[in-house]
Amino acid sequence: MDFWTRLAQDRLALSGLTVVIMLFLVYILAPFIAPYDPAVIDVNHILSPPSASHLFGTDELGRDVFSRMVYGAGVSLKVGIVAVGIASAVGIILGALAGYYGGWVDVVIMRLVDIMLCFPSFFLILAVIAFLEPSITNIMAVIGLTSWMGIARLVRAEFLSLKERDFVLAEKALGASDFRIIFHHILPNAMAPVLVAATLGVASAVLTESALSFLGIGVQPPTPSWGNILAEGKNVLGIAWWLSVFPGLAILVTVLGYNLLGEGIRDAIDPRLRR
Repeated sequence: MDFWTRLAQDRLALSGLTVVIMLFLVYILAPFIAPYDPAVIDVNHILSPPSASHLFGTDELGRDVFSRMVYGAGVSLKVGIVAVGIASAVGIILGALAGYYGGWVDVVIMRLVDIMLCFPSFFLILAVIAFLEPSITNIMAVIGLTSWMGIARLVRAEFLSLKERDFVLAEKALGASDFRIIFHHILPNAMAPVLVAATLGVASAVLTESALSFLGIGVQPPTPSWGNILAEGKNVLGIAWWLSVFPGLAILVTVLGYNLLGEGIRDAIDPRLRR
């Protein structure tokens, strides 16, 4: 209750939460919100400007941009959440093992983290994608498997502190297994920073997916994505500004919303960190 009270008092966090909820509603209600099929080509309305019949105009093939952006919101949402889910799962498991057991287990996992952090993540993703077939599934997997290091370090730090607490020592004295101690007692108390990192990570994943799609190695047409709509707009920027402005604004608002929500969650969990 204290958490929700503090979160409700943060107007910026509530703004971010509103953006996130609206994205989920757009994803769920896409068939009812989109006025046209995003894949239907209409040669009679190529590069039509925004109007009452086409709120965000049309693209080079006459497809309705508003409908494509509505369905593209679902793509961005899925990529962000699944990628962060993969990163969180890997980071939590490795961070928990490193923090709980210490010794050579900690050394091996932390050196792996250091090696992964030596490579610029975006260029590492580009290198991996170059050897794989561009698809939503591959993009989600690659983003998730190259962005778990920060979560692993957060979980490890929490475990190093929590494993010396009295309730953990009492469980050990009662003969509880390591599995039960790690996942039933320590991990629930270490999830607060992970929740914040995961929320911020969704924004980063959305940006990464948009950048990959913009470069042509992300979500492939005709599947709509904010990144590939933006890529189509760069070729006709002088005569069809709406193809660049609207998806750009959608990416901006989405990333800003997740970042504001993440910062608000952080402040609500630990008021001492309040800005």
